[in-house]
Amino acid sequence: MRNKILSATVVFTLFVIVKCGINTQSGNTTQTAVTSKDTADKEIGSFKEVSLTHPLNEGMVCRGELIYKATCHDCHKLTTEKLIGPGWKGETNRRTPEWIMNAVTHTNVMMDSNLVAQNLMEVCAVRMPNQNLSNEDARNVLEFIRKNDGKN
Repeated sequence: MRNKILSATVVFTLFVIVKCGINTQSGNTTQTAVTSKDTADKEIGSFKEVSLTHPLNEGMVCRGELIYKATCHDCHKLTTEKLIGPGWKGETNRRTPEWIMNAVTHTNVMMDSNLVAQNLMEVCAVRMPNQNLSNEDARNVLEFIRKNDGKN
């Protein structure tokens, strides 16, 4: 029985990896630079300008969902409800892409220096741990958050 469960898990994982690798670049996908109106978002971290895809890049969404399930879901719900950290629903309406990317990749600096991050830390009564995500991983998570917010 244990071997069947392990085999099913391996097959499912391979399916997800293959699914996420398909159609990562659609001929209809364009890159649009979206810049922050709030210069504070650009003062901390390396992300000064984030290019968003229109329509969403489904491969990035899929990879972002896998990262969310592996590293984020224990603290963040996909609704507005707070778990340990704030819920993610509406996050792309409240924060700029630069803020989100910098918060995910430069967590400690943001927690120490960004007023919004510090306020969130007070509300949640816990400091967000650094998940050591790569820039690519963070961008995939951003695309997943955009999809969760109903962006297309």
